[in-house]
Amino acid sequence: MLAYARDRRRFLLFGRPRRVDAETHRHRAEVLLESLLTLGPTFIKLGQLLSTRPDVLPPAYIDVLAALQDEVPPAEWTAARRVIEDELGPLDDRFEEFETEAISGASLGQVYRARIETGTDGPQSDPESHTGREVAVKVRRPDIEDLVAADLRVVRWSLPILLYFVDDSRAFSLENLADEFAKTIREEMDYEREATMLREIRANFADDDRFVIPDVIESHSGPRVLTMEYLEGTKINDVEELDRKGVDRTQVAENLQRSYLQMIIDDGIFHADPHPGNLAVTDDGRIVFYDFGMSGRVDDFVQGKIVEFYIAVANRDIDAILDALTEIGTLSPEADRAVMADVMELAIQDARGQDIEQYRVNQIIGQIEDSIYEFPFRLPKNLALVLRVATVVEGVCVTLDPEFDFIETATDYLTEQGYREESVRQYLRESGEQLRRTGESLTRLAPKAERTLDRLDRDDLYVRIGVEDSENVFNTLAKRLVYGMLLTMSLFSMGVLYALGAPEASVVAAVFSVAVTIQLYRSFRKPRSTRVRPQFTRQNLRQRRGDE
Repeated sequence: MLAYARDRRRFLLFGRPRRVDAETHRHRAEVLLESLLTLGPTFIKLGQLLSTRPDVLPPAYIDVLAALQDEVPPAEWTAARRVIEDELGPLDDRFEEFETEAISGASLGQVYRARIETGTDGPQSDPESHTGREVAVKVRRPDIEDLVAADLRVVRWSLPILLYFVDDSRAFSLENLADEFAKTIREEMDYEREATMLREIRANFADDDRFVIPDVIESHSGPRVLTMEYLEGTKINDVEELDRKGVDRTQVAENLQRSYLQMIIDDGIFHADPHPGNLAVTDDGRIVFYDFGMSGRVDDFVQGKIVEFYIAVANRDIDAILDALTEIGTLSPEADRAVMADVMELAIQDARGQDIEQYRVNQIIGQIEDSIYEFPFRLPKNLALVLRVATVVEGVCVTLDPEFDFIETATDYLTEQGYREESVRQYLRESGEQLRRTGESLTRLAPKAERTLDRLDRDDLYVRIGVEDSENVFNTLAKRLVYGMLLTMSLFSMGVLYALGAPEASVVAAVFSVAVTIQLYRSFRKPRSTRVRPQFTRQNLRQRRGDE
């Protein structure tokens, strides 16, 4: 944490500024990755969350942590069996067959394949079968509750250390990250909540045959055990197998993005962990969703602002994009809009699958370094999972089709659902209301102007002036004045004490003079931005494929 803080501030308490290069960041990230893997399940989950937070970590950290998956060996079968029987009763009475080898091991739970008697609650997959119904049984790790509680205390204890050394924007994001992580990990351990979210999302897609969502077997589920129907499919990033089966990968990518647009914009409830391990494709091209432990809800306000953002992107209205980001709390109001407009133009160009000229990237990096010191982006709590979905879905879609056009798909969806038409009607209504208010103001303007001129003619007009000091200029000048006076006094005192034959006292005065000089020097030092390296998903993907 101290290394990260030093990399962010380039100094801790004092010292010369330094520039942190990408190689140093990558080395720090690799050390962090090894530490998270060593610390265990809770911190692996924290690393996964950090890998989707560019508002907290530099790009090199995101690159390294993005590869972090739930690579945790499953708990011993005897311990897992004890959890199942505590929840459901004797295993042999509840299941016809149960494979003791976990088919998936995650940080908080593990999944087993089993078979239950045909006719158990829920729709039957094969009514004529006498061999039973195949299910997937998700079991919470034994004694994980105490481990998570202890680890969360460590995270809470560590947070103030980081907050002391980072700027306000990252302090905002770090506090929200800690709150979100504690809430998310507790929700993910509650399988009853997961079952509720799964059923609700499944109902929202009941009439859409492009998607398959497993059904919950309520009779075999509880707070620590969740039993679902077993669904097979090809892992969504196994492009060679999908091509061999003749699956249209571009159509799968479009369907995937449309599903998340529907969940976030229309339904207000969404599957929030769409990494390739939780997505599969059937032989006929339908998308299968697994693991609803990480899922979330979106309130009406956020939904409205996301719609405004997508419409602004579809219209390439940069000002409207920045306004939407500012209103939703993602972009700091103090950010340089001219520079951020250039950044957004590049982001839109990248989202459309277009090549980005390197000289343009370098030009914008120079603008950022010249005009932005504090990181302009921050992430409110209610948008953290939405950002995770957006970044992970983008990676999956680009894997399926490197030329996939996110903006075109989103634009088509918004048009089909009537959002763009409604935005035009709303614009016309607001314009009409603004014209009405303008007319009313004009009728009141003439009398007010006449009264003002009368007061000016009678020398009865007073002007009140206020000075806005957002940069704390007066505070800085006052500090420099005080430091200068203290330095002058201490130097004078040191000379007098030395002349009077009191060397010990003069040494104390000298030490005090040095301390004041350091503080005075620091008050004159201007902050310098850290060189950043922008990430563009498609270009990185092409470069990696080229290297291979």
